[in-house]
Amino acid sequence: MTNQGYCVVLGASGGIGQEICRTLAANGWSLYIHYNCNEEHALLLQTDLCENYPELDFIICQSDFSKTGGAESLAGKMKNVRAIVVANGQSMNKLLTETMPEDMDALWKVHMQNPARFIALISSQLRAFTSSYVVFIGSIWGNTGAAGEVMYSAVKGAQHTFVKAYAKEAAYSGMRVNAISPGWIETTMNAEISSEDRQLVINEIPLMTTGVPKDVAEMVCFLLSGNMDYMTGEILKINGGWYI
Repeated sequence: MTNQGYCVVLGASGGIGQEICRTLAANGWSLYIHYNCNEEHALLLQTDLCENYPELDFIICQSDFSKTGGAESLAGKMKNVRAIVVANGQSMNKLLTETMPEDMDALWKVHMQNPARFIALISSQLRAFTSSYVVFIGSIWGNTGAAGEVMYSAVKGAQHTFVKAYAKEAAYSGMRVNAISPGWIETTMNAEISSEDRQLVINEIPLMTTGVPKDVAEMVCFLLSGNMDYMTGEILKINGGWYI
């Protein structure tokens, strides 16, 4: 896939990001593996992928998307990019009255400002291909909102709206822009929630179970496969029926 372009996975050291990388590599994609502070996980992932897929390229790149200029420092390291998966992010479990301006600023930069700027900087590379792809990993809270996570819900909603708008703007150049909106996915972030609270959520999910990172990764791979090229601007829900 190297001659056919790389996929950049932003936030590749996280639980969902790692699974996306493994699934894309298994389907022939060379990758730029982005991380912020979890270098150890990024290096382990790179080593594992290189051992299993020696014919492909796996390049790790660091950049802090909570800072101004995070997109610029990352974009300058890349070439021949055909796809971008925005899987980076940070949670914010606070009441609005407890959320400080610096919290809001960091959330906006991580989830929206730097990803959008990065896409803008890489867009000329994406346009070099007949078909290219941008996929955001949004959230169920971007669809419906969550008490106690108001600002997180707001930036996830902004991601969803960005996808709808940019899909229209970029379509003329062959770019497909979509988002995946997961519900409860079993990651280390959710591992801190008590078993009682977890069961309360499961009781609200029609399929009576939570999701796993592989569920999200398989949908990313499907969107990048070329088999869904007549779809753009969509927000695809993966939530077990929790929000329909």
